[in-house]
Amino acid sequence: MLKVYIPDCLKPPLPIEEGILSGLAELICLGAGCVEDLKGRMTDADGILLYHEVSLTPEIIGELRQCKSIVRCGVGFDNVDIEAAGRQGIPVSNVPDYGVDEVADHAIGMMLCCNRGIMKAERRLRKTLSPWNAEAVEPVFRISGSTMGIIGCGRIGSATALRARALRMNVLVYDPYLRPGIDKALGVTQVSLEQLLQRSDVVSLHTPLTEETRHIINEATLGMMKKTAILVNTARGAVVDTEALARVLDAGGIAGAGIDVLATEPPNSDMGLIRLWQEERNPPVNLVITPHTAYFSESGFDEMRTKGAVELARVLRGEPPLNCVNSQFLKQSIRV
Repeated sequence: MLKVYIPDCLKPPLPIEEGILSGLAELICLGAGCVEDLKGRMTDADGILLYHEVSLTPEIIGELRQCKSIVRCGVGFDNVDIEAAGRQGIPVSNVPDYGVDEVADHAIGMMLCCNRGIMKAERRLRKTLSPWNAEAVEPVFRISGSTMGIIGCGRIGSATALRARALRMNVLVYDPYLRPGIDKALGVTQVSLEQLLQRSDVVSLHTPLTEETRHIINEATLGMMKKTAILVNTARGAVVDTEALARVLDAGGIAGAGIDVLATEPPNSDMGLIRLWQEERNPPVNLVITPHTAYFSESGFDEMRTKGAVELARVLRGEPPLNCVNSQFLKQSIRV
């Protein structure tokens, strides 16, 4: 029987994966927390179902003697060296269409939390009970009639745009790869990145991590934003230079930030943004951080697991992958 490894995140029992891969493959959970935990442990893998807690480096991929498919159970796939996999003829797939509602809801929730000063007031008043008035949350701009700027208008960016429009916000979009007419269908306005940053009251990131988007939010681009603006990142951690963000927030360069993803997870207390978040000051910085949970709901997680396992089963049966993300690096013959 074929062997499918799950390096991270999941532990037995696995009713979803077992139901889909029954009679086709044996499932093996490794419970790895870092790359070092994977060395020499997946050499006989026929397939891999990977989450976001560990990375598949060229060294680990080089150990795979007979792997037919790697499925990244999530949208982003920057924790897989897709070029190294392609050189070995291993297709890498993702699950691009799960959790759209969850991430869009989380982005809007973070916006509202920062705009209304909910966490700032809660942290401040829990100990002091003062000031028990609007001073605890100000500044607060009216959401209706304000402007949200969305960087990256794919599935999740589009869903976030529709939610923002339902709140009667004006929506600007920066996405050089947006198909013609999508902006009209969504009722949004396409602008340059500089225009978006200068005009938006909220900037929400929904882009994959590529060399083009790495640190797209940095000291310079943060300097283009309004001092009253809010930054929200539910995309990938490294699209934001978090050290620069910490400095700008600390100096009052922008009004707040909601961050769900960091370049290093779990973070450590030496990171500038984490230090700022953990500081006890009065008033506290308007900074909300969640532990990479924007994607999560029980239903969304089950959907991700199901679609990931179905994609892997498809390839193990000799069928082509539907969501291959490294076709440009694959050799002529994919392992079957």
